[in-house]
Amino acid sequence: MFRRHTVITSSPFRHLPVAAAASLLLLLLSGACRTKKTWTASFSQEELKKRLTPKQFHVTQERGTESAFTGEFTDHKDEGTYTCVVCGNQLFSSKTKFDSGSGWPSFFDLVKEESVTVTDDFSYGMHRVETTCNQCGAHLGHLFDDGPRPTGKRYCINSASLAFQPKDMASSTPTPAAEGGAASSSASDGKTEL
Repeated sequence: MFRRHTVITSSPFRHLPVAAAASLLLLLLSGACRTKKTWTASFSQEELKKRLTPKQFHVTQERGTESAFTGEFTDHKDEGTYTCVVCGNQLFSSKTKFDSGSGWPSFFDLVKEESVTVTDDFSYGMHRVETTCNQCGAHLGHLFDDGPRPTGKRYCINSASLAFQPKDMASSTPTPAAEGGAASSSASDGKTEL
């Protein structure tokens, strides 16, 4: 009358839901747990609050994002060099700036490869690549792989994190890193925003 039921207790998949949930939790938390780097230029928060506008402070120090199509350099066309608003590090040449249609200044290359540090960013439940100034750690924006040739990259940067040095004021306009042999790749049509 009684049927015997066999319960499988040694299945390798029995803990899969728990492991998946734990992995997801670690992935989401990793956006908040960032590796500390020692920057060559450092400033106190008090000094930066005096020197920067509230928007510049929010973007560079609190990893904020300015609204699309509102930044000072979104439609900026002058020749020169874009620098870090916090420390003056040379970041981008106007020769590499292009209109991505995203609403933020976009560049396909750096002045020097070592100008910017890139870090995986898992905030807001998604994966992006954050860009920060390599000298002071100021948040700049994000890097995407949908830019034009020759790099296929799009550095999507907040205007509030930038200052501009006109060509006639610069002793020499830096040569983009791609002209030194960066790999080519084709650009995608889709755009992901900051």
